[in-house]
Amino acid sequence: MRYISTRGEAPALGFEDVLLTGLATDGGLYVPESLPHFSLEEIRSWRGLPYAELAYKVMYPFVEDAIPADDFRKMLDETYSVFSHQAVAPLVQLDTNEWVMELFRGPTLAFKDFALQLLGRLLDYVLEKRNQHVVIMGATSGDTGSAAIEGCRRCEHVDIFILHPHQRVSEVQRRQMTTVQGDNIHNIAVKGNFDDCQRMVKESFGNQSFLGGKTQLAAVNSINWARIMAQIVYYFQASLALGGPDRSMAFSVPTGNFGDIFAGYLAKKMGLPISQLVIATNRNDILHRFMSGNKYEQHQLEHTLSPSMDIMVSSNFERLLFDLHGRDGAAVKTLLENAAKGPVSIEDYRWKHARKLFDSDAVDDKTTCDTIRDVYEQNEYLLDPHTAIGVRAARNCRRDSAVPMITLGTAHPAKFPDAIAETGLSVKPQLPAHMADLFEREERYTVLDNDVSEVQGFIAKHWKNA
Repeated sequence: MRYISTRGEAPALGFEDVLLTGLATDGGLYVPESLPHFSLEEIRSWRGLPYAELAYKVMYPFVEDAIPADDFRKMLDETYSVFSHQAVAPLVQLDTNEWVMELFRGPTLAFKDFALQLLGRLLDYVLEKRNQHVVIMGATSGDTGSAAIEGCRRCEHVDIFILHPHQRVSEVQRRQMTTVQGDNIHNIAVKGNFDDCQRMVKESFGNQSFLGGKTQLAAVNSINWARIMAQIVYYFQASLALGGPDRSMAFSVPTGNFGDIFAGYLAKKMGLPISQLVIATNRNDILHRFMSGNKYEQHQLEHTLSPSMDIMVSSNFERLLFDLHGRDGAAVKTLLENAAKGPVSIEDYRWKHARKLFDSDAVDDKTTCDTIRDVYEQNEYLLDPHTAIGVRAARNCRRDSAVPMITLGTAHPAKFPDAIAETGLSVKPQLPAHMADLFEREERYTVLDNDVSEVQGFIAKHWKNA
């Protein structure tokens, strides 16, 4: 399988190169030249498979040119064996035909573990084969950083530099990143917001001269195709558990960078019956404003109780725009260049095509707290603020009560104790046993100005072969 850029000017690459490249040389994101498509009969035959085997069925077409089947199966078995639940992604019922899929049973208690535990193993495999070293540079709004560090910290051929917005992630999220020991692990707190961090990462991938030609950058953010690929699987898992593919499903996805919900869009294109995808956002609602009114316009980024979604520039939205524009890279490039200058819209027929599948909602902090409290009082089930936004958006946007509605539970509530306290509930979410001493561990991180040159200088100085 070959991969092409959403901006149409970079060369097509195989899986190994896409894994290591991240951002395309023309500034675009890589997507498969074509998608595998599974018949209903084939999907039906996967009922009852363990998660790792289902992951193999869904993902192997994307990597088969690069990784032998037995090696990939072994990676998947190792990846999902570290999750704390035998089902890996268990479903919890909230109401009639309403479910939460718990995607926080991995080592860092967030959905990012599904992809980043695998990404670390993929990098190790490819870099060992190539006898190559890379520098991982990533930006996090809270969860990607800890999942990337946990997934990649044992990789012998990488140095890891994770940027997070200073004092704009929860304390648990920060400590999950900054208490992991290792000479190859570097946490940078940037005096800015997540969009600033993400911009620095994109600029650095576009011009890697600060590394002096001695190594190259590799991406752990969802600009890396491998992240999206791994997230497709749990849509199939949820559907199969609730009677799919013989009945359609609806999903509500808390999202800031559009990666997790784009994976659901791909699952539908690959043959999984999905009738609705709900884009659930907080006050940073650029995706909701586009999907509800065909206007893509950046506003001032706001700090909320759901910090992992405090994002205004949704990188993966470019991948959807590429499809909406008939895979015309030049059109996407022009649109995004215009979006950097002011509000943009797309042709009405393209927007209406997107609206056939997507709905959206924006949920403020008060409604988030109300939802956490209501669900707990009804079910004694505690939602984190991001999942609560997903549940509220699902209830507000649901098209058909006969179709199962599944909200992706993206993080464990113990990661956001301050948000839970805001609800007025007396319950205090507890960290699991393997993190019980998190607040006693030594932290290590460096605070830097919101300046790409300063950040690049720090990386150039501190990677191990510098």
